[in-house]
Formats: sequence, structure tokens, C-alpha cells
Amino acid sequence: MLFSNFLNVFLDSAPWLLLGLFLAGMLKMFIPMQWMQKQLGGHGIKSTIKAAMLGAPLPLCSCGVIPAAIGLRRAGASKASTISFLISTPETGVDSIGVSYVLLGPFMAIARPLAAITSAIFAGILVGKDEEIDKQATSSMVTKKERNPSQCCSASHKPSEKDTQSTAHGSCQSSETDIAYELKDTSVLYRIKKGLHFACTDLIKDTTIWLLIGLFFAAIVQTYVPTDLMTEWGDGILAMLFMVLISIPMYICATASTPIAAGLLLAGISPGAVLVFMLAGPATNIATIGMVNKEMGKRALGAYLFGVMSVALLSGILVNYLVDNFAFAIVPQVGIEKDLLALPIVYTSGIVLAILMAKVLFDMLPSKNKTKNNGCCSS
Repeated sequence: MLFSNFLNVFLDSAPWLLLGLFLAGMLKMFIPMQWMQKQLGGHGIKSTIKAAMLGAPLPLCSCGVIPAAIGLRRAGASKASTISFLISTPETGVDSIGVSYVLLGPFMAIARPLAAITSAIFAGILVGKDEEIDKQATSSMVTKKERNPSQCCSASHKPSEKDTQSTAHGSCQSSETDIAYELKDTSVLYRIKKGLHFACTDLIKDTTIWLLIGLFFAAIVQTYVPTDLMTEWGDGILAMLFMVLISIPMYICATASTPIAAGLLLAGISPGAVLVFMLAGPATNIATIGMVNKEMGKRALGAYLFGVMSVALLSGILVNYLVDNFAFAIVPQVGIEKDLLALPIVYTSGIVLAILMAKVLFDMLPSKNKTKNNGCCSS
């Protein structure tokens, strides 16, 4: 049962993950870093809002947005903009808004994207403040070194690996090569080929482990958490908090969460708690948490989680208030949704993704094991 659920989640995620990898590769090859830094590299609210609005209409789920966000970050986007994009993209999209309108009615179809964009901007602002603190601390360290240059050469002040990674992934991205600028005179087909190679090597290598961990936890939730457990919490803030807790390990996209939300409404869960589920579910999962921690640090991770959860809870409370006091109609309709993708596409995507991930895992094996046969044949 656990393996079956894992396989189902893997297949459901595969097409969207490959789409995310493709978009990230094209972003790397076609969008110059200088332009990206100008648009999304700033630390103000303007770039955070731009990132939220950029991500909101994209039809990427919580798995597909991970490589896209990494590509955005490494193309020169600030931490704040990356987090804003990482939240708004899986929480809403043109596809999920349409499904929400059909299954949950116009009120929820409007409330959902508004809450998603608000959540993305708020979390981005929190991360931006943390980024400013890091920037000031770095400037202070540079000033001290300029005053006492002998410290730079002392053995006790060697830059750590963490410092090196921080510099490499800083807002200036000085150590990254602007491939899009270098390839500006090449053909479109050549750049697409280079982008696919980048997505299928560097990006998949950076995301495979956390994606597999996230998919495994999602399968555990589906296998061992009773489906009627959520309905026992009913209404109120406790129901919303429970939705937040179960959403963290889940791995579900905005569109797929909509028919589940309709079922929860029919089972007696309040509209506010259902909205919390639709916001926190796609935006928070083990894989995304691992990626944020790896790429941006623990403080950015804390700001990201607090931003998502606090806005989700406040949005849920507001929706319950509006429904109770202004008689907004929310009529769930279950059973009319169709499979978004044809089965051949799903299975083909799953096979391609499995091959790419298997190569990553094979490359991670100790070199001794991989060269054992060669050693036996050497003279």
C-alpha cells in the first residue's frame, strides 16, 4: 500500500516537475542575469510583488516550482523574491483558479488567489528583512577586514565552506557565469539544448534527494492518516491549525487540492479551514523546506514558514467571518473534475524522471564501488 501510494504521488508529480525543470533551464539560457537582478534582485517590496505576480498565474505545483525557484535564485533573484515566487506559484495558478470556480464557486475562486499573493508578499518581506540583516553583517565584516588586512591572511580566519556558499549564492551572484548573455548570439535551438542539459544535470542533482523525501512523506500521510481524521476537527481555529500541521508533510498541487477541498466542505469542514488547506498544502512540504534551508539558510526558512502559516490562518478566519456574516454561497461540487493529463503523458514523464533521478543516485555512490570492475581488469 505504501509503495503504491508512493508510485501514484510520483507519477502525479512527474509531469509538473519536468515542466519546472524545463522552465528553469530556459530561464538560465534566455534571461540574462543583469536583467533578472534588475527586476528581482532588489531588497524592496517592489521586487517581492513582481515575483509574486510572476508566479501566481504559472501552472506549476509544489514539486515543479522547486527547480524553477532554484533557477530563479541562481539567475540573480534575491532571497525575498525567490521566496515570494516559491509561495505564489504552487498556491495558485490559472488552472487551479478555474477548477476552484467550478468546484467551490466564485467566492473561493477569488479568495484563494488573493490570499496566495498576500501570503507570498508577506513572507517575501520577512525574508527580505532577514536578508538586509545579513547584508549589513557582511558589510561590517568587510569593513573590519579593511581596517585590519592582516586578518585576511591569517590561518585562523580562513573562509568556511558555509561562507563560500553564502558568497556564491549571494544577491550579486558574482561567481555565477551569465550564460544567457554569453549565448545571446547563438541559435534558439542551441540554447534550448543547453537549457535541457543544465536542467537534466545540475538542477536535478540539487533537487532529487529532497524530492524523494517529500514524496515518501506524502505517501506515508496517504497510507497511515485516516481520511476521516480531518473531518473530526470540524470548525474553528483548531481545525485550521490541524490543517496547517497535516499540510507540512503533504505533497499536493493547487489543482489537485481543490477536489479534496470540495470533499472536506461536504464532510463539514469550515470554508476557512479548507482555504488554509489549499494554501498551506501546496506551499509547504518536506522537499520545499529542505530546498529553502539549503539554498537560503535557517532564518529564511523560519520566515518562509511563518509567512505562509500566519497568512493562511488569518485568511481562514476572515473567510469564515465573511461567510457567516454576509451569506456568501459556497456550494461544493465533487465528481466533475477530470484528469488534467493523459495517462501516456503521465507514464512517460514518470519514466523520464525516474531515469534522471536514478542517474543522480548512481553518481552519488562511492567511487570505489563504481570503479571496482575497472580495477579488476587493469594490468
